[in-house]
Amino acid sequence: MSNGLSPSVILVIIVAYFAILMVISWWTSRSSDNEDFFIAGRKSPWMLVAIGMIGASLSGVTFISVPGVVGAGGLNQSYAYMQIVIGYLIGYAVIALVLMPMYYRLNLISIYGYLEKRFGKVSYKTGAAFFLLSRVIGASFRLFLVAIVMQKFVLEPFGVPFWLTVSATIVLIWIYTYQGGIKTIVVTDTLQTVCMISAVTLTIFAIGNEMGLSAGGMISKIAKSDYSQIFFFEGGWSDPNNFFKQVLSGALITIVMTGMDQDMMQKNLSCKNIGDAQKNMFTFSTILVFANLLFLTLGALLWIYAGEFDVAIPVRTDQLYPEIALNHLSPVIGIVFILGLIAAAYSSADSALTSLTTAFCVDFLDFEKKKGLAGEAELKRTRWIVHITFSILLFLMILFFNSLSDDAVINNLFVAATYTYGPLLGLFSFGMMTKRPIRDKWAILVCLAAPILSYVIDTNSVQWFNGFQFGFLILALNGLLTFAGLWIISKPKSA
Repeated sequence: MSNGLSPSVILVIIVAYFAILMVISWWTSRSSDNEDFFIAGRKSPWMLVAIGMIGASLSGVTFISVPGVVGAGGLNQSYAYMQIVIGYLIGYAVIALVLMPMYYRLNLISIYGYLEKRFGKVSYKTGAAFFLLSRVIGASFRLFLVAIVMQKFVLEPFGVPFWLTVSATIVLIWIYTYQGGIKTIVVTDTLQTVCMISAVTLTIFAIGNEMGLSAGGMISKIAKSDYSQIFFFEGGWSDPNNFFKQVLSGALITIVMTGMDQDMMQKNLSCKNIGDAQKNMFTFSTILVFANLLFLTLGALLWIYAGEFDVAIPVRTDQLYPEIALNHLSPVIGIVFILGLIAAAYSSADSALTSLTTAFCVDFLDFEKKKGLAGEAELKRTRWIVHITFSILLFLMILFFNSLSDDAVINNLFVAATYTYGPLLGLFSFGMMTKRPIRDKWAILVCLAAPILSYVIDTNSVQWFNGFQFGFLILALNGLLTFAGLWIISKPKSA
């Protein structure tokens, strides 16, 4: 590598980083039980949760893909992604003021328990199943992105096959989460967030130094470039970057992918009370705006740097950041990039694995109902088996995606999420906005039909709606179709 950072050095960095995670895992998981694994005994400090959620929300997808798409043209070009971030703020406000108070009032461990109380067992199991599907897809995409970077820049020179890279990645996650669960993750995510943000900040200043620019000079350079546009009004609703579409999409994505997602809500439910959880949410969402602005600034500078120094743009723009950090900047930046990359990947993947285990144990194996009927040791052994099973499933999914994916991962992730999260949006919305009971046994058919209809409509939208493209708004359509279907199978409250 031209910056002198060899694969061997990178490997040593990775080993050292995981040694730190293992120490944290040992420290936090001493004498832990199932309640600690699921909700950390509801004793998590809200500030730690807020900082940790930043890393989990950004993930490896944001770390690599968002900077890469800045100059690629099309969806989320330039600073258009900030329009979605504005929508995020609206979504986080809804979560903090509407959803979280309900979850705390019902004293839930799995948020899908609300669906059982509101509709019945079929709706409950259906919602939990859609979460499992959504999170397996999302976590697999995130880990896949990091695995291909690790493979290309670290392990391929040693002759390590891709499947072994993936399996090692997942085994490491399992080792430091299987005992402490969310109690461990609240601490490790905080460390990982700090590593990720530090990596981006240091890379920005390194690029500025290479180009002889001060902080003010970098801002001026970006402002005069083709990558500085934030708001897109002129293209109308057919433009995938249209301001109103992006803001509405961002709000819906946040409400569903955070507020109705066991992974993200599990951290919030581990806070002492609703007041702490809300302070966490508002603090986290404010910091997240500046964090995303930082990633987009890095993206603009990467493209400007590539243009000035004749750096070949990779076929996958996801690899532009690693290409420049590892092959064109100093070894120090290469090191901080690797740390940031690992932190970005594991801050989302570790909590995903834990939330999948939690949702399956609570929603499908009825752990809460088995308290007192089965011993703690027996439940813990079952939890370990579930944890291992989901680890294997993620491994297989990543290998599958490796055989198919050829687009920017962030777009693939969100497209997949709009179809799998849509029924959750419809179920929760119908439950909270109406008082009508439903014929519970038909709920699963409605939740299966809505994504299929959404896909058919989205595929033909250009022809049917005079060039209109749904983009991320397919989530709204999906939720609306689910809502309409639930209305059809509902009955008046007095019936």
